[in-house]
Amino acid sequence: MLWTVFIMPAFAVSKRLFLSLFLWLFIQTSANATVFSVNNPVVHPIGNAYVLTAQINYPLTPRVIEALQNGVPITFLQEFRLIDAMPILGSFWQWETTLWESTLSYELRYHALSEQYIVESLDTHEQQNFPSLSGALKALGDINALSLPPEYTEDTENLILEIRSGLDLNALPTPMRPGALISDKWQLTSPWVQAVWL
Repeated sequence: MLWTVFIMPAFAVSKRLFLSLFLWLFIQTSANATVFSVNNPVVHPIGNAYVLTAQINYPLTPRVIEALQNGVPITFLQEFRLIDAMPILGSFWQWETTLWESTLSYELRYHALSEQYIVESLDTHEQQNFPSLSGALKALGDINALSLPPEYTEDTENLILEIRSGLDLNALPTPMRPGALISDKWQLTSPWVQAVWL
């Protein structure tokens, strides 16, 4: 009898724990079903310098597209960091120092009268117009020959370049920010991805 008293609660607890874990994994998978992705990041040597090429895929949720087509500018961030990874115990443990970080900001707008999508670099204020959203997003995701700082790339043996991209939710109009910050429809940031050095 005493044995049964201890077994039943343990079984019930483990079943409840399993169901909770399954539900959590399902929610996480659903929440991350649509996220940006950094594809084929490669660092090429050009002369004495190094440049990055990559393609970022920007699948937008219907909520983001709706906001865009209703006149809300959407700001995209492309983040880069160069890390010096010094091996301490081979590949098991390394000491990492961030040497350089940079963020490029782009604004995507829809102009209803001309039915054009406008991509503007917020760093250089250069603009490009596109007749389709897919064309604008493809151009936005093309990283062609982005120069890395030469002062940190003299010795590339232990260097790691990581890239990620997401939306700048703080750039949204004030009334939209609280909802966007807690909604999975706006949480589209890619994971950090390491570039391949050639």
